[in-house]
Amino acid sequence: MKLGVAAIFLAGISATCVSAFVGPAGRNNVAMKSNNRGTSLSMYGGGAAMGGPPGMINVADEYAQRDMESMEQWAMQNGAQKDPSLVVTSEDGSNFQYITQSGLGGGQTVMFVPGNIVISSYNIEQEFGASLQGAENIVVGIDQGTQQRLPLFKLMIKLLSEYEKGQDSQYFPWLNSMPRQYFNGVSMTEACFACLPPYAGWLTSSERQNYNNFVAAIRRGGYLPLRDDTIQNDQVLKWAYNVALTRFHEVWNPARAKLIIPMADMINHGSQANCDINVDDQGNVSVMALYDIPAGAPLTICLGDPTNPTPLFAQYGFLPNDCATIFCKAMHLDAQIKELGIDFKDLLIQTQSGDIAPKVWDIFLYDILQKNDQGAAEQYFVACKIDDQATKQQFQDQYFSYTLQALKDHVYGILQDVEQLTLQAQSYDVQTHPRVPVIMAHNALVSQTFSATAQQLENMG
Repeated sequence: MKLGVAAIFLAGISATCVSAFVGPAGRNNVAMKSNNRGTSLSMYGGGAAMGGPPGMINVADEYAQRDMESMEQWAMQNGAQKDPSLVVTSEDGSNFQYITQSGLGGGQTVMFVPGNIVISSYNIEQEFGASLQGAENIVVGIDQGTQQRLPLFKLMIKLLSEYEKGQDSQYFPWLNSMPRQYFNGVSMTEACFACLPPYAGWLTSSERQNYNNFVAAIRRGGYLPLRDDTIQNDQVLKWAYNVALTRFHEVWNPARAKLIIPMADMINHGSQANCDINVDDQGNVSVMALYDIPAGAPLTICLGDPTNPTPLFAQYGFLPNDCATIFCKAMHLDAQIKELGIDFKDLLIQTQSGDIAPKVWDIFLYDILQKNDQGAAEQYFVACKIDDQATKQQFQDQYFSYTLQALKDHVYGILQDVEQLTLQAQSYDVQTHPRVPVIMAHNALVSQTFSATAQQLENMG
């Protein structure tokens, strides 16, 4: 039965994304799951909240019980709707997802969230006014590159403000359903970064640096109407940043803004998304099934480029279990990548076969030519820019043995590095370094992919 927006009720979902953890004994040694865009280890399980300030969310208890029932009731009381076939389920009491019991039809509106409970970076700007502007000026003063991330800063400030209100906050039932523990780059330590290959290390540490910039701006100048005990509480600040980072939905019309859509924000990643999120001019949100969804299936959206899972790992702290490709990890050729105008999404290696994308060969050959024959390098540059396949093929044939050896050196170097990084990660106590399993899952994916690539290269000569 296809329902109109007015005929459905919204309830929270958190589709579970299982990441493949490949360790010494094979796949899925530890079940790493996306926990409503935060992750938890099923080996720990859930736990009752340990208390905290009266009426406040205790973010210090990383295994606090997540109150999904109250969140669902709050959403419906505020006009949110969902299709009757959707039910929230959990295998371990910690990770939740909405599944459809009887199936959904393609094109069907399955959820609706009214604009009055949607958190918008645009509305936050109006709410906080000059105080927010002063803090944002500090953010940009610290790093000009953060200009594009100011909508995220706005969301973080709004969440901190609502956190301070405790049970008096309109959003308390939703906030109390949030994960307390995260496994993404912001939550990692220097010890974690030291166990990652360069590309993953760069992405995760960059996210952590952005968080540090936000915190510095919050603590300077006294612009924001936040209590000092909140501003000085590292756990609360990191929790608010992670909630904003892992739950926003970006829109571009009528203006660029980041939204947090309670309930709908709990739809997790699927490389082949089965739902789409639409926002109307009044800020109301509807979720539509892209195609028929069979009974028993969770709802999913695509949270990032499915061809390159490492950014998902850095932002959300999980790896999807259906990674078909990964970035070639040639961070040492960043200059060549930029000169040729190639995106990371074009520099991929197939995870199952080890096949190398053509543009990976381009950047390695271009680097060789730059080092040995500048005139040839300029010709190859032009051929790449105008997509002159005939000229490119001539160069590739002529310098094949050199490019092949350069790729072998790179692939075997990555394999050796990942082996050492994984051994280092294995030396950590998971109780004090709980992000070790997802780090090892990432390194294992790199290792198995590059091992297949190495075999491919050896077969070429």
